[in-house]
Amino acid sequence: MPQIFTEGLHTAEFLLSEAEGSYSREQVTLAASAGALSSGQLLGKVTATGKYVPYADGATDGSHVAAAILYAPAPDLTVDQEVTVIVRASEVASYALVGLDAPARADLATAGIVVRD
Repeated sequence: MPQIFTEGLHTAEFLLSEAEGSYSREQVTLAASAGALSSGQLLGKVTATGKYVPYADGATDGSHVAAAILYAPAPDLTVDQEVTVIVRASEVASYALVGLDAPARADLATAGIVVRD
């Protein structure tokens, strides 16, 4: 019997279209975290530090607002890291987003990011 392999998501696989040049992208600081993050992870910006962390709808520190989408996978972070994110003027595929829920969809729409099903 042949062996079945499951391939993960590729860098920016979630991205359907973006503005010309690098208008849709920014470099931000991703806070150190326990565990690797995949491309397409929704991120929130912690108000006190200005650093980005995985989006958490129930939080109250700023990370409850989906403010960006991680462009490429980030390894298990032991220190803060500069990463590329999508923050505006783009279309993304819902199937490839990590952490998407109704409030996050509304947050992304406010930022000019259209989520396509």
